[in-house]
Amino acid sequence: MAGLTKHDLGQILARQGILIAFVVFMIGFSIANSRFIDPDNIMGVIRSSAILGVMALGVTFVVISGNLDLSVGSMMSFSTIVVLDLHDKIGPFMAIPTMFIMTMALGAFIGFLVAYLKLNSLIVTLGMLSAIHGLTLTYSGGKNMDIADKEGTWFKVFGQGDAMGIPIPILIFVVLAAVLGLLLAKTPFGRSVYAVGGNGVAATFSGLRRPRVVFMCYIISSFCVATAGLLQASRSLGSQNTVGQGLELEVLAAVILGGASLLGGSGTVFKTVIGVLILGFIQNGLLLVGLQFYVQYVVTWVIIILAVWLDIAAKRGKLWSPIA
Repeated sequence: MAGLTKHDLGQILARQGILIAFVVFMIGFSIANSRFIDPDNIMGVIRSSAILGVMALGVTFVVISGNLDLSVGSMMSFSTIVVLDLHDKIGPFMAIPTMFIMTMALGAFIGFLVAYLKLNSLIVTLGMLSAIHGLTLTYSGGKNMDIADKEGTWFKVFGQGDAMGIPIPILIFVVLAAVLGLLLAKTPFGRSVYAVGGNGVAATFSGLRRPRVVFMCYIISSFCVATAGLLQASRSLGSQNTVGQGLELEVLAAVILGGASLLGGSGTVFKTVIGVLILGFIQNGLLLVGLQFYVQYVVTWVIIILAVWLDIAAKRGKLWSPIA
C-alpha cells in the first residue's frame, strides 16, 4: 500500500469504487441494525431481488451491444397480466408458452426497429414504454387480474415454491445467470456482442452481422422479461396492470452498477448480478434504519450518477479531469 501513488488509488477507486462503497454500506447498515445480517433477511433480499435481477440479465446484453431498453418495465406488466388472464381461460400449461411468445414478439419488433431500421434505441424503447403500457391497459380493459383458484393451482410454484430450502425464484435467477453468463463469455455470439458494442463499424467491416447480433440481444432481453413476468404472476397470483411501471430505471441502475458501460462494449453477467444485489441490499438497509421507502428513489438516482461517473473515470484512468 505504501508504494501506491495517487494515480494508482484513483484507478482503483474508478474501477472498484462501487464495490468499496457497497462494503462500506454493508458495514454501516450492520452496525445500525443487527437484523440486516440476519440469514432470513439476507435470503429475503435475494428473493425479492430475483425478479429485478432476471430482467437485468437480459438488459445486460442490450447495453453491452451499445443500445438501451427502457421498455422492460411496461413489457413486464404486459407479460404478468397476460399469463394471469390466460391461466383461467386456457390453463397454465398453455398460458405460459403463449405469454412467452407474445412477449418475445414485442421484443422482436423492438429489435427489428433498432437493428434493421437503425432507429435510435433510446427513442424507440421510450416510445414502446408508452405503447406497451397502452397495449396492457387495452388487453385488460383497464382492470387488474387475479387467478380464481389461488389455492388449487400448481402455477404458484414458480414464485412461492422452494427446492432444498432455496426459493424457486432464486434458483431460476441463478440458473439463468449461469446460462447467459456462459453464452456471453464463452461463445462466438458473446464475443460478437462485445465487438458490436465496442465498435460497430469495425465489427461490420470484420464480417459480423451487426443487425442480427443487436436483434438477438433484444430477443434475449424479452425472454428474460417474460420470465420475470412469470415469477411476478406466480408470486402474487394477481396483479395490477402497472406492476412493472418504473422498473426500467432500477434495472438500468443495476446493470450500470455492475460495470456495464452505457457506451457499450463492456460488462459481464456476473457483475450485473452483483449490481442487482448491491441495489437490493442498499434499499433494504435504508428501510431497516428507518428511512421511508420513497427515499430509495433519491438514493437510486445518486447511485446511477455515481456509477456513470466511475464508469467514465475508469476509461480515462482518473476520477476527475480538468478537460471535459
